[in-house]
Amino acid sequence: MSKFNKGEKRGMPELNTSSLPDLVFSILFFFMTITHMREETAIVSVNTPQASEIVKLENKSCVTTILVGKPKDRKYGVESLIQFNDDFLDLENVVPKMTQQRQSMKEVDQPKMQISMKIDRDTKMGVVTELKTQLRKAQCLKISYSAKKQIRRNK
Repeated sequence: MSKFNKGEKRGMPELNTSSLPDLVFSILFFFMTITHMREETAIVSVNTPQASEIVKLENKSCVTTILVGKPKDRKYGVESLIQFNDDFLDLENVVPKMTQQRQSMKEVDQPKMQISMKIDRDTKMGVVTELKTQLRKAQCLKISYSAKKQIRRNK
């Protein structure tokens, strides 16, 4: 017959953490597969100009990107077009699209909305001026231009 010790206290058993790395990697893999990265396919060719002073944008969730350049597919013509969210945008549709974009943002981020314009270096300034006028009408007043960092050459 076995002997039971009632007076002896047992300690708390240790937590087994041997399967913890498997669990962490499973959760990581799950989030990697379901997360949708916000990326658009460029349907216009954009060769941005070079600049000597470049500032990186801070809060990219508040940034809306507009591309301006010649279409990659010749069936759309050879003149510069405006691309917004994987589709071409006419100048008369800029105000409703930007208003819709602002309303789709969180209420806290709406005043911080910033437009980043990636413009091809061969685009005529008339298109850019008209686009800026339409953005002003849509109350999109924070505008930045994308550029490549200028490579300095030693003499």
